[in-house]
Amino acid sequence: MTPRTPTTTDADRLPPVLPRVVAAAVAALPPRLHKRLDATIERLAGVPADRIDGGVSVYCGPEALVTLTPGPTGAVTDPEQARCSCLLAPRCLHRTAILVASPVADPAAHPDPASHTAASSTPGGTGAPTGRRGRSGRTGRSAGADRAPAGRSTAPTKAQRAAATALWRAAAAVLAAGAPAVGAVPQAELLRAAHSARLAGLPRAESATLRAVRGLRAHRERQAGHRLAELVDVLHDLLYVAGRLAAGDPDPALVGILRRTYQPDGTLEVYGVCREPVISTTGYAGVVTHLIAADGRQLSFNDVKPGGPDRARDCARAVTEMGAVAVNHAVLARGGLRITGTTVSPDGRLGAGKGVRATPLGGTDWSVGPLAELFARPLAEVVTAQLAADDPEDPARAGTALAGCDLMVVGAAGDQVLARELAPGTETGPDRTPVPDGPVIRLVPVNPHPVLAHVANLRRLASWPGLRIRVVGRLDPARPSTLHPLAVGPVPGAVATLRLPPDWHGRADLGYDQLQGGHLPPRDPAAMAQPVLAAGVDAVAESPLWRVRRLVELAVSGGRRAVGEAARSEGAELAGPLRRAGFTTAATVAAALADESDRRGRDVFGRLADPDPDRYAWAWLAATAHLAATERALIRSSWTDPPVG
Repeated sequence: MTPRTPTTTDADRLPPVLPRVVAAAVAALPPRLHKRLDATIERLAGVPADRIDGGVSVYCGPEALVTLTPGPTGAVTDPEQARCSCLLAPRCLHRTAILVASPVADPAAHPDPASHTAASSTPGGTGAPTGRRGRSGRTGRSAGADRAPAGRSTAPTKAQRAAATALWRAAAAVLAAGAPAVGAVPQAELLRAAHSARLAGLPRAESATLRAVRGLRAHRERQAGHRLAELVDVLHDLLYVAGRLAAGDPDPALVGILRRTYQPDGTLEVYGVCREPVISTTGYAGVVTHLIAADGRQLSFNDVKPGGPDRARDCARAVTEMGAVAVNHAVLARGGLRITGTTVSPDGRLGAGKGVRATPLGGTDWSVGPLAELFARPLAEVVTAQLAADDPEDPARAGTALAGCDLMVVGAAGDQVLARELAPGTETGPDRTPVPDGPVIRLVPVNPHPVLAHVANLRRLASWPGLRIRVVGRLDPARPSTLHPLAVGPVPGAVATLRLPPDWHGRADLGYDQLQGGHLPPRDPAAMAQPVLAAGVDAVAESPLWRVRRLVELAVSGGRRAVGEAARSEGAELAGPLRRAGFTTAATVAAALADESDRRGRDVFGRLADPDPDRYAWAWLAATAHLAATERALIRSSWTDPPVG
């Protein structure tokens, strides 16, 4: 058996593995090998995976070749699909290390045969609804097709409370240790608890646990694109859901909704809004075309597959099969389709099954028909509605749903364009003025990758202060008055606005279309505004809430001991500035977290005992929840209150 030299350019990847398979492998490993597991995983990280018939193989040393043969879904769903040639298999270090190093499979995309068997043998099923909870004003789904049964608010079952308790204990232990100390064994405990949550019918808890494991791995491996704030949010959701379910809270939102496949939706007429290039940190790339249905729902049609930035760039005019019709994304984004036999997923994605039939529609403009509804409401009203949607899986929440507005460019700050919203007019006239005392809005590139055109196009727009533009984009729920623009077009009736080619149908996709000097109006000093060089005060960054943010993030990145040391060094400087600024509740929860992090009890003999992870986890959860609510309130106010500074 000859080892293969690792190469950094090897594009082969390990197949995803179901959580229960990983958890079972770690549990079967002799305890004496647990301490060597993390070091083995790190050692094998640079060893490439060789493609073999039906799977992949990894050379782990003399007489140790691990072979993974995924099932029909592309994931390892059974322990028998992972084998090692060494004498200690299957309870060997090589097999376990490769399974732990593999991506965590999503049981919704890769069904677990064991879960289906357990669910079918349980009287009455799992107890988790298969629809989504209804919420007024939602977009991106079939009307009425995803609602849970009315009035469902039964208390969690005994099995659900037990599963939630196991999740709470595993997550609390992770929080106390800190992400750097959460190696393969604690991750396996989380995965085991996630599988138990699935069997108990707790899809929201299961989803949060899997996202937490992926986030912990990304943090430990220092993956590009990983943000500590995202891991904080995931752990908060996990502890929040597990803690309330373990206490018997009957809120059906805590149970969550099992993912559903595409559902029939009859006949639809959809109109293209724009194209968006996609480059994910998980190795996928492509294009998503955003659509508006005749009834106002926001839908999408995508072509996202394994690949890198070059694939996202090359998908500008990608052709994707929709049933018997080949759909060109560039044409669809400026036209429309009449679709029969439609299937739609709960998050608004159009299916492309064999029974789907599509007929092209003519080019459409943003100012007519259902597309005009994107620009019918003031931006502050749209922001308020989206930031009020607190469901983490709600397509209407900020950061997912599209928002449209008419803006005037007022300047630039780095790669950001500064703009102000135009006041609504009783009739379309030349060059409407901005909203009095309206906020300065930051237009931030969706993706700054150099193969895409986002940054270059925003710089072109920023070069013409006073330019009126119509924008479709997504709100950034984590930053004050920030919008990620996807496409721009001319403001109807304005003079100082874009002049796009007729075949663009009044819009330019910022990720693909290249704006040129000829697309801007002639420079008229009378029409150009005095450029603004700063966006004013950032209500979140300038507030003393950064002290709480630092504390809750330190708890995740450093563990309980790091929080205690920081609290001892800061003393009164932690809560004092918060109280003086009026954030009294933030000061209280931060002080409680600091006190709990340094608390040590004593046993009956007077010796120092291990600290209680439950009380510490609740203190951290209270501080994190209050911080998130306060920051969201400040961000909401940044869109509605007059600017300061």
